[in-house]
Amino acid sequence: MKTATPATARAINDRLALDLLIERGPLTAPQLRELTGLSRPTVADLVERLGTAGLVESVGEAEETRRGPNARLYRLIAERAHVVGVDLRRTGFTATVADLTGATVGTATRRFDATDTADAADASAIAPPANGPRRAPDLIASLAEAITQAANGRQPHIVVIGAPGMVHPHSGQSTAAPDMPGWRPDLPDELERVLGVRVLLENEVNLAAVAEHRLGAAAGHADFVLLWLDEGVGGAVVLDGRLRRGASGGAGELGWLEVDGAEFCDTIAPEVRAAITPEELAERIAKGAFAAISVLDPGLVVLGGSAGRAAGEPLAALVAARLATKSPIETEVRASTVEGDAVLHGAVLTGLDLAREEVFGG
Repeated sequence: MKTATPATARAINDRLALDLLIERGPLTAPQLRELTGLSRPTVADLVERLGTAGLVESVGEAEETRRGPNARLYRLIAERAHVVGVDLRRTGFTATVADLTGATVGTATRRFDATDTADAADASAIAPPANGPRRAPDLIASLAEAITQAANGRQPHIVVIGAPGMVHPHSGQSTAAPDMPGWRPDLPDELERVLGVRVLLENEVNLAAVAEHRLGAAAGHADFVLLWLDEGVGGAVVLDGRLRRGASGGAGELGWLEVDGAEFCDTIAPEVRAAITPEELAERIAKGAFAAISVLDPGLVVLGGSAGRAAGEPLAALVAARLATKSPIETEVRASTVEGDAVLHGAVLTGLDLAREEVFGG
């Protein structure tokens, strides 16, 4: 076993302190000592080092009743870097900018049917002509404009976009977004060129799984499968606490399964869900989920997307009951509990993980 070098030990201690400042807000040096178990000289050096690096600053004194001078409070300089998360759908997109603590500092929304909050110039660029077919929007220009608006003068560190379709884990290119208005295969690279910042494209259900794991029904679970019930039907797999993409980005794509002679996604499509009983829907969901359970034994299936969240625990209970009749593998079924837009949350969380690693020095 190798012994950590002094430089490695300092990096570990620095990251521990920074993570505590993110989680708990401003802290005093005594509080940092108590929470980390580090010595007084080590914490003093740590605070000085992080201050010199422009990562923490003093924000006054703690209000204490003990005798003597109050301890100084230190906070993470959240403005040191900002990340952008984008939820890109076939009907439009939302871009959110967050600082290093994850606090939202700006948001912009665009709709491809020109009914969003974009100004008249934006709307005229994407609205259908009065006497002709609808024109596809300039998606790159629209994304760049919305991100710039949401950033409001801040320079993003990274942009993470969640979009429908399979995204290759190595090339970052999407292989299945042909019906996205204005879509281009080189969108990530071209948007990166326009904005001058790194752009990462990810499957939107994978990002929703990140949010579910950190903020929702799968928190505390190392293994789970997310079944996405929204405009489309899809899935995502988390094993050993890590999102699994597969060799070509297809891990979790449950919609392609053949169930009762049809693709699984067609058996529970939005128009189908609206026309059948909850019991029938649960039976159909269970047939698709059974395949994932048989292969992966995740222990937990989360019903996500707008339909999964809206149906809530009653549908989850029905699906669990159906699964129990099909498989001896014990599996819990829960409805998503992520508040708001799970894809957007997952995009921001992914951007924060990458930005913090780079800004904090690994």
